[in-house]
This record gives sequence, C-alpha cells and structure tokens, in this order.
Amino acid sequence: MPTSSRPQQPWDGFLKELDSAVDTIVRLDCIGGFAVTQIYGLDRPTGDVDVVELAPDIATKTIIHLGIQGGALHTKYGVYLDHVGVAKLPENYGERLIEIFAGAYKNLRLMAVDPYDLALSKLERNNQKDRDDVRHLARSVPFDLSLLKERYAKELRWQLGVPGREDLTLQLWTEMIQEDKVSHRGK
Repeated sequence: MPTSSRPQQPWDGFLKELDSAVDTIVRLDCIGGFAVTQIYGLDRPTGDVDVVELAPDIATKTIIHLGIQGGALHTKYGVYLDHVGVAKLPENYGERLIEIFAGAYKNLRLMAVDPYDLALSKLERNNQKDRDDVRHLARSVPFDLSLLKERYAKELRWQLGVPGREDLTLQLWTEMIQEDKVSHRGK
C-alpha cells in the first residue's frame, strides 16, 4: 500500500491537473509499472499509468484524452496515461480493487488491482521488466503461490489465446519465486 497520501512527483501534479478537468467522479483502474512502483515500492522508472477502462463515459474519455502520450500534460510532466486494451486480467479482479491515494483528489479515484491480479496481468507479455516486477511483488507481499496458481486456473487461463504457453510461463515464474525465497533466506 502507498506509504504516503499522495503519489510522488511528477505523478501528483499530473493527476491534480486531470482531476481539475472534470466535475464528476472518474475511476481509473491502474495496472503496470505505476502500480508496482507507487504502491509496492519498486524503485524503477516508469513514464505511464496503465489504465483499464471498464465503462467509458464522457468524463473518463476526457481524462484519458487529456493524459495521453504526446499531449500537453505529457509534455509538461513527462508522464502520461496509457489506455490498456491488451492485458488480460483475472475475471473477478474488480471485486478486489483497492483505492490508492484516497482523498488526494476531488474527482479522480485511483484503483489498483491486487498484487496477484497485477502479476497475472503481466503473464502474456512476460518480458524482463515483467519478471522483475513479479519477483518484487512476490517478495514484498509475500506471495502465496497456491493462491496465484488458483486464481490463474479459475479466472484467467480460459481467457488466454495460447494457454499452454502461459501454463509454462506461470510454472517458470513459480520456480523463480521459490528460488528467490531460498536465496533470500540465506542472506
């Protein structure tokens, strides 16, 4: 969970401007590097807030349009909103959303997926940054690997285009996390 009531700069200034652009409540479901760095404390650069848009209304579209890559706020702050349409999330992730930086903004509600859903959202892409993020989440939470596997099997696997490949990826991640636990116990 966030260690402060506001995100670090430049995020706070960027989000304040987005907040002031609307006069109704807008919920942004955050995944990706922003969530891992701002909520779970991973020290790595990230230039975007990956957001999942559930019910696009005028206010949400306004926020996303204002915060897009290449826009005025991106130029001013060096960060932007990235509307994610590709990442797969566990089916019931919405029931586990956690509000972050509650009360920091009048109209903007930043919601983060829980750490297991966040990790699973990275499964298909599985690049080195994703593996590093998952390793960090597994250490900081720490992960219950049976819960991770169960959520994958029940809520995500059926959504995947090549589930056999992701089965293998999850197995490799599980081994990576277990090896990491063993190596950190010795330190």
